[in-house]
Amino acid sequence: MKKVILFCLCFLIFIMSPKAYSAAVVMDADSGRVLYSQDQDSKYLIASTTKIMTALVVLNNVQNIKSEVTVGDEVLKAYGSSIYIKPKEKLTVEDLLYGLMLRSGNDSALVLAKYTAGSVEGFVKLMNDTALMLGMNNTTFSNPHGLDEENENKSSVYDMALLMVEAMKNEEFRKITSTKEYKLKTNFNTYVWYNKNRLLTDYKYATGGKIGFTTRARHTFVSSATKDDKNLVVATFKDSDRFLTHEKLYEQYFDEYKKYKLIDKNNPRVSYKWGYDVYTTSDFYMLLNKSEKKRVKREVELYKNVPASDNAQVIGTMSITMDGVVYKKQNIYAVKKTQEKKSFLDKIKEFLKW
Repeated sequence: MKKVILFCLCFLIFIMSPKAYSAAVVMDADSGRVLYSQDQDSKYLIASTTKIMTALVVLNNVQNIKSEVTVGDEVLKAYGSSIYIKPKEKLTVEDLLYGLMLRSGNDSALVLAKYTAGSVEGFVKLMNDTALMLGMNNTTFSNPHGLDEENENKSSVYDMALLMVEAMKNEEFRKITSTKEYKLKTNFNTYVWYNKNRLLTDYKYATGGKIGFTTRARHTFVSSATKDDKNLVVATFKDSDRFLTHEKLYEQYFDEYKKYKLIDKNNPRVSYKWGYDVYTTSDFYMLLNKSEKKRVKREVELYKNVPASDNAQVIGTMSITMDGVVYKKQNIYAVKKTQEKKSFLDKIKEFLKW
């Protein structure tokens, strides 16, 4: 009995203790739905988690990451966390991306920015354009590295989780952010870089992420993890115990939620005219707990008087909602089934079967 009482007291102390972080989000990476949040929309300084956007912009705008880059004088302006490359040193874009993400190289960020957009200013515009496109409405970038003495990058934990979800869709980004060790040799030096994201070593389900720190921003961290085919992203700001915090949040929400396939693109279960194949553009998965599963609704709206056509056409929409919130809405398509042409001999054989 004493053990039970002691356990209950410890549990109460745990759940009632103040959170270590100022802001946090746990996001379902498949649906983009927030499973947990604290102060999710306030703007904070984000330090080197900025480099998630830097890497994504480079990957979206450089055709060949194996391309060689000659380091210029822009690297002399770098300070703080660095990979210590020098003017006239030759590396590939890929090398620089590893230096950016594993070692948080501010010098790497400046070289990549200039190579990708011709100038740091041009690159920052690409960063902000990408943020706008992704719906990061509480985000402003001023530099590609995250240092905040001269100018500032600000975002919310929600926006940074959105960014990480998008970045993890990129195969090269997933490969880089999950790498624990990277070796290379340049015309000047030989390097061995180890990933500063300790979660990759401490937590077996971790798949990537980026840490950050400045005196003003304090500890920032955006990470991703996968367990039992469930994909989560966690973002925390001002959390000195960030690695342990992320691991605890992952375990809590992996255990509480199950993954459900709510839309099957090849079998949307929609009744339509005979002789037509009906489909949607993509599958849709969503993490739900027991109470939420009962509240999810699948709503189908079919348009009236859609003219018959042999080509694929939109015949309506399908929505996944819960408690009045739409989590997914996409078009439903129908295309006339192709009739297989039969030879005269096949027709005779078919007739004889009767």
